Amino acid sequence: MKKILITGGEGFIGHHFVEHIIKNTDWNIAIIDKLTYASKGHDRLRNIEMFDNKRISIFNADFSYELSEGIIKEIGEVNHIIHMGAETHVTNSIKNPRPFVRSNVLGTMEMLEYAKNYQKNLESFVYFSTDEVFGSAPKGEFFKEWDRYNSGNPYSATKAGGEELCLSYANTYNLPVLITHTMNVFGERQHPEKFIPKVVNACLLEQKVKIHCNEDKSEIGSRYWIHARNVSSAVLHLIENEPSRTGWKKGDKYNIVGELEVNNLEMAKTIAGILGKKLKYELIASPPSRPGNDMRYALDGEKMKSLGWRSPVGFDDSLKKTIEWIGDSKNKGWLY
Repeated sequence: MKKILITGGEGFIGHHFVEHIIKNTDWNIAIIDKLTYASKGHDRLRNIEMFDNKRISIFNADFSYELSEGIIKEIGEVNHIIHMGAETHVTNSIKNPRPFVRSNVLGTMEMLEYAKNYQKNLESFVYFSTDEVFGSAPKGEFFKEWDRYNSGNPYSATKAGGEELCLSYANTYNLPVLITHTMNVFGERQHPEKFIPKVVNACLLEQKVKIHCNEDKSEIGSRYWIHARNVSSAVLHLIENEPSRTGWKKGDKYNIVGELEVNNLEMAKTIAGILGKKLKYELIASPPSRPGNDMRYALDGEKMKSLGWRSPVGFDDSLKKTIEWIGDSKNKGWLY
């Protein structure tokens, strides 16, 4: 029986991935999570009835520091490391970059050192990165995995720095690194600082939503969206198939792409419509708290398609179910 180590496994995307592994494999799981403000304790795992699962071991530790000998012993040998844990909120990174450098750069180095020194039979080390490392995509352009980076904020810069560290460990120490770029992810139990739950909350409270646009308000920002369960499917597909291919390249990169581009105003209107609410909104150019706001992110997804992966659940169905779940009064605690 295999074992997979997931950093940030009690976070938003991480807990969806934990659930996906439990339901689709017989693997054991070790989780490293320091339970920051974004985790809401163990509540995500409790909500999906995974907290007491005998196949899951949880280690509350800060991976931006060297793991203790006791934790290393208790984790034991693992076959895959999925490094999802990170500081992710762009506005927070602009206010104070230090926690982002500590977690996303130094923390990645510590996990790479752990993999290099303690995991001799490792099949893959997956670094979970973001489309934001490429910066804003001009209309009609889709970035490929190895296109030049142009980070627009401290968050994306720290994720790009983590990627370069991973590549150096693949080249220098032959570590079986895989790097993924993921687009805007949504789903149940997402922190309300993120766009979709923020819009749901505003609609339910009949408050105004701020929609980012360019300076003359002639263009609305747009994103590609993908449900966390589809992201989980892509990551599992990747680690089950890519390292087994003859001649696969250690340190290679893969874009996990949402199926549909939606501008932020259209998304907000769709959310309000699903909730049966009237949208109140205001168009604003880049606010003082978020200078240099990227108008559009877009990735080319042909590489994952060539591996035979497709999103198992369509965007419309995923979004509708997510909005209905968030808007259900029994789940209002997730809107904090």
